[in-house]
Amino acid sequence: MKLIILNERVMFLKNKIIYVCSVIISLFIGICGTLLVVYYIPEDEETVKVTENVNITESDTIAPAVEKVYDSVVTVLNYDRSLSATGSGFVYKTDDKYGYILTNHHVISGARKIEVTNTEDVTVEATLLGSDEYADLAVLRVDKDFVLQVASLGDSTKSAIGDTVFAVGTPVDVKYAGSVTKGIISGTNRMVDVTLDDGSVFIMEVLQTNTAINPGNSGGPLVNINGEVIGINTLKLVEDKIEGMGFAIPIEMATAVLDRLEKGEAIERPMLGITMIDADNQYALFTYKVYLDKDYTKGVVVVEVEDDSPAKEAGFKKDDVILKVDGVEIENSTHLKYILYKYSVGDTIKVEYERDGKTETTEVKLTKAI
Repeated sequence: MKLIILNERVMFLKNKIIYVCSVIISLFIGICGTLLVVYYIPEDEETVKVTENVNITESDTIAPAVEKVYDSVVTVLNYDRSLSATGSGFVYKTDDKYGYILTNHHVISGARKIEVTNTEDVTVEATLLGSDEYADLAVLRVDKDFVLQVASLGDSTKSAIGDTVFAVGTPVDVKYAGSVTKGIISGTNRMVDVTLDDGSVFIMEVLQTNTAINPGNSGGPLVNINGEVIGINTLKLVEDKIEGMGFAIPIEMATAVLDRLEKGEAIERPMLGITMIDADNQYALFTYKVYLDKDYTKGVVVVEVEDDSPAKEAGFKKDDVILKVDGVEIENSTHLKYILYKYSVGDTIKVEYERDGKTETTEVKLTKAI
């Protein structure tokens, strides 16, 4: 019995020695093989590559475009008895003595004093030359020494949906002055309703962008990738479920009235000389005791004609339903006002309307709104 146990122990020790020797031999062979590969096999340039001094560039940077306009942008400070509002603006031209700044009317509305601050944090008082509520534009003047850069004006009509644009301005607070936000043109010829100081509603034709525009950006430039101003940032839609919908006044609408604003001249707009309500507003129709032969989804109803007005001379009467102006279908009273303001005083328009169930057409020579 003892002999069997002794033999088993001998066999166990023998097997263990063999296992250990095998491991040592395997390690020795592996190390030798590795050394042979490293020292005696040439490097395969097809499979072994070492990268040094990697340079990463951003092909779509807007930095060069920003440099062309950045120092032309100013913060606009509206003072009543104290600082009541801030906005943005930009220098669009200079002459021998002055620099001229374009901003929004609503940025400087009600101001007793207006100051502007440039990107070097220099602040001066600005003179308001002229402004227009309907265009939402205003022109300020400062000494030329204040001006650091003059922005180049572009052409918004050459912009396409998807083009890169950016905004420069002072969103929210003066501590964020000089903020740059980037986006694209999301839409052109958008029609948005704007509430004026007197509570009336007016339609503006604007560019739509997803560039971040916040309170304080108003009056600042919307700029294309070439560093040219193509719009004046004016408003954004603010609702919990809406994001990235900002709007800018096309630069052509501004340049069309700049001369008059610089001279402090009022921008004359034409009038028809009627009091009107929307043809689909049943409550208003009842209030004005207007009873139409049929229901309308578009158009406006004349409820009063002013004496010595273009409408009176053209023969309009109460209860007439205006449907078209020069072939353009009228949506409502706000739309009719927008269409009229595209004309000049003295222009003649063709108006299509219905009276007693019959369609009539007449010409109206527009006069100056009082």
